Amino acid sequence: MGLTKQYLRYVASAVFGLIGSQKGNIVFVTLRGEKGRYVAVPACEHVFIWDLRKGEKILILQGLKQEVTCLCPSPDGLHLAVGYEDGSIRIFSLLSGEGNVTFNGHKAAITSLKYDQLGGRLASGSKDTDIIVWDVINESGLYRLKGHKDAITQALFLREKNLLVSSGKDTVVKWWDLDTQHCFKTMVGHRTEVWGLVLVSEEKRLITGASDSELRAWDIAYLQEIKDLEEPEPKKTKGSSPGIQDTCEAEDGALEVDEAPEDRILTCRKAGSILREGRDRVVNLSTDRTGRMLACHGTDSVLEVFCILSREEIQKKMDKKMKKARKKARLNSGKGEEEDLEVSVEMTLQDEIQRVTNIKTSAKIKSFDLILSPQGELKAVFLLQNNLVELYSLNPSAPAPQPVRTSRVTLGGHRSDVRTLSFSSDNIAVLSAAADSIKIWNRSTLQCIRTMTCEYALCSFFVPGDRQVVIGTKTGRLQLYDLASGTLLETVDAHDGALWSMSLSPDQRGFVTGGADKSVKFWDFELVKDENSTQKRLSVKQTRTLQLDEEVLSVRYSPHQNLLAVSLLDCTVKIFYVDTLKFFLSLYGHKLPVICMDISYDGALIATGSADRNVKIWGLDFGDCHKSLFAHDDSVMYLQFVPKSHLFFTAGKDRKIKQWDADNFEHIQTLEGHHQEIWCLAVSPNGDYVVSSSHDKSLRLWERTREPLILEEEREMQREAEYEESVAKEDQPAVPGETQGENYFTGKKTIETVKAAERIMEAVELYREETAKMKEHKAICKAAGKEVPLPTNPILMAYGNISPSAYVLEIFKGIKSSELEESLLVLPFSYVPDILRLFNEFIQLGSDVELLCRCLFFLLRIHFGQITSNQMLVPVIEKLKETTISKVSQVRDVIGFNLAGLNYLKRECEAKSEVMFFADATSHLEEKKRKRKKREKLILTLT
Repeated sequence: MGLTKQYLRYVASAVFGLIGSQKGNIVFVTLRGEKGRYVAVPACEHVFIWDLRKGEKILILQGLKQEVTCLCPSPDGLHLAVGYEDGSIRIFSLLSGEGNVTFNGHKAAITSLKYDQLGGRLASGSKDTDIIVWDVINESGLYRLKGHKDAITQALFLREKNLLVSSGKDTVVKWWDLDTQHCFKTMVGHRTEVWGLVLVSEEKRLITGASDSELRAWDIAYLQEIKDLEEPEPKKTKGSSPGIQDTCEAEDGALEVDEAPEDRILTCRKAGSILREGRDRVVNLSTDRTGRMLACHGTDSVLEVFCILSREEIQKKMDKKMKKARKKARLNSGKGEEEDLEVSVEMTLQDEIQRVTNIKTSAKIKSFDLILSPQGELKAVFLLQNNLVELYSLNPSAPAPQPVRTSRVTLGGHRSDVRTLSFSSDNIAVLSAAADSIKIWNRSTLQCIRTMTCEYALCSFFVPGDRQVVIGTKTGRLQLYDLASGTLLETVDAHDGALWSMSLSPDQRGFVTGGADKSVKFWDFELVKDENSTQKRLSVKQTRTLQLDEEVLSVRYSPHQNLLAVSLLDCTVKIFYVDTLKFFLSLYGHKLPVICMDISYDGALIATGSADRNVKIWGLDFGDCHKSLFAHDDSVMYLQFVPKSHLFFTAGKDRKIKQWDADNFEHIQTLEGHHQEIWCLAVSPNGDYVVSSSHDKSLRLWERTREPLILEEEREMQREAEYEESVAKEDQPAVPGETQGENYFTGKKTIETVKAAERIMEAVELYREETAKMKEHKAICKAAGKEVPLPTNPILMAYGNISPSAYVLEIFKGIKSSELEESLLVLPFSYVPDILRLFNEFIQLGSDVELLCRCLFFLLRIHFGQITSNQMLVPVIEKLKETTISKVSQVRDVIGFNLAGLNYLKRECEAKSEVMFFADATSHLEEKKRKRKKREKLILTLT
């Protein structure tokens, strides 16, 4: 067998040019003890932490492949929960930037994440209509709440009660009792999707935002509280007692559907609605952490800010209203002040929720977050549609609050999609140009060095010498920029339509352009006298024009500068001689126009990429088609050869970049990473780097490694990845008593859980083999009458010569807490009897009681029928019952003792600090007295 051709692997090196992607939400995070300075923003599969004061990226939370769809910081500010497109959730530490905990339970994108008040539980809502409550401390799922018929838009924990309220695109709001994990109330007062939900006024009021221009407010009354109160219920805005409320509901129409009257925990009544200025749907509705400021926005660029007044403020307002009403009544009646008039003032919702102001941003808002400082200043941070983060601040207590833009993060990216990329000849600088700006990036540091405004750019290159760049625009102009000063040197009207393509001549003295006006024009560089200075500056001069019958989409010089390839709108590529402009060849075969093409370094091959999704490789000597490759699942947008080789890269609208070998017609590797269609790419002159740009606003850098790539191995890895994906899509294992496809556990079958189950099976098999060997060994020793050396298993030696049963325990400890239940669910029953016997041993020894009890109870739940009907297991279960009860109570006692000790220490600390506080206060008082005496003496002496 001959030696296979070796290729070198390209790997993803960095994501840059992106400030924040559209799918997720922006949140304030606390770093280094500072609030309101740092924000976390989704950036494709990563999360970027930006410092708003400096406009710098200070931390990247590395994702895997899936796009980020939701962010939620923990109440203690140390962690950030991140939800992804595939339904997985990761919890990152903001101190180390590592994601240690992963939760897999949802089948579709995460749409909502919320922590409870202490940060011990996390509720996640998804497009798969389920809500899962996770235990963050134990790193496991608690339960799944099923009931909504469409994607969840919000899920909130209540602080005082163990309840959860959720809203969905199915137009309903559901109340869940978390003690029994069932829905006890469904509110059906909305006619359209409920897009947002917040709890305000000490959780006595619920505000919802739907697809119309009003925010609905609902009063919440907890029935236990109403029953407990001996005195009459405090006066509500409308309706007083539960009985009256119920009759009101009957009159209002079917506002809510109750499961059963006795299950009522609370009543919800509509208190009114606040009209928004926006006419479209509510996109985001949220409050700040204190619950005092409420804000919402629609699909436009205006954020409406409201203030929720406290009881004292409402009382003051009502008193003022009362005074005014009395004054008016007196004037109207014309009586004197002696007589007291009966005046009633109705309290409206507008008295309790006050409109503060509107904040107008520079572009459409995608998401926002609020933070209210102790000084009363409100900060609002926005993630905008055009790859921009803006921070506004305002003082809500001012008579006419004016929002002020305090900072914005703009430098790190373009406002629109990048349509052209090019490398400088020294491989260091990268040019990217979009609809309004050109940016020059340093490839090694990924910092933006220069930003220049331009027209809508379509093609570009660095002028030889790397001091200037030329841009071709949508209006048919050539723009020449100087990089040192960042100024526009010259604008030339080159074509009457869009200037689609440019190619630098191999002798570097000029270039050729092709445009929508059916012409190809040849240009030379020249030095002209600058009017503003004594020195000469670079300019361009047109030399020749080649007129054609169709619009020109792409032009390329051959490396020897003898031929010019021109791609036309009639799906052909025509080859002309450069010196005489005579026709040489026509390459005919594509079904749709050729969008991109390139000629190899030796001038032997031309590769063409078309909108018909094919790439064709042709010989330039006779124009014969060597091979047609089905390259992408959508249009091929860009194609470029790697310098000094016959390998080339293609980029497609199917979000993939592929590398091909033009000699063997082999597909070498696929670079996946972009989440939207790719517009263009550029290969560096030395072939070590590839940079690509996409509709997801990101630029990605790919680097050539020294690692050889073997095609057979690559295909094998691809097949494995496909199998792993199919595992996750298979039907979830059903537990006896459940219907197939209805999963009530929180986990989800993934390749990790399958591997974990396999590890348990291997460990149990090893334990069985080793126990059998031990028995044999004992028999041999008995027969021989002396001690025969026992061969040790290499796996057990690797673990430090532990016993086979201890090895099984190690495997159980090694399984991630979040994957434990799902791994046990996949485990065949034949392994369960051995596991139960081992658990009995371990629990008697008192090792890892909590973990083992969790596994034991789960196995008993799912294999209840088989375990109870198996006579062999009766004694095992009996023993387990005894040992478990005694050991669990021991563990409980230890925890109780430790807790009591900690409480004692806490009280001691508090007592000490109080003593200190009193001592400080006394010394302060004495100091005051001393000063007062001094002042008095001074006054006396003066008088």
